Amino acid sequence: MKGCIIPYLTFHGEAREAAGFYADLFGLTILGIQRYGDADFPSPPEAADLVIHCHLQKGDFQLMLADSTEERTQDMQHGLSLTVQCEDDEEIQRLYDGLLAEGTMLMELQETFWGAKYAKVRDKYGFVWDLSAEKE
Repeated sequence: MKGCIIPYLTFHGEAREAAGFYADLFGLTILGIQRYGDADFPSPPEAADLVIHCHLQKGDFQLMLADSTEERTQDMQHGLSLTVQCEDDEEIQRLYDGLLAEGTMLMELQETFWGAKYAKVRDKYGFVWDLSAEKE
């Protein structure tokens, strides 16, 4: 196996906005964005400006995302959460606040019995993020 697992997030018309949101929040660099209209790939004409592929990265932290041309389903992200191991209390607080903006708190930011500060947030796009900052 080569490298690490890279989450690939699917959106329905919000991929370009989400790329900017995640790039700003996590300090990621957008390595590239391709639109359906620029790709040699069969797609409906109304998808021309939608994102067919986007890759974001900061060191080992990577995300890929795209817009789907298929109908949105209610439970698309069911059973999956993305875990971010934070460097310190300042970083976890910043990410918690950023993801909570227009999002939903699933577990308040708190000290845990396993020796970490931890929170769980569903962001404004419906993705669940587990944030953890282990104590030394």
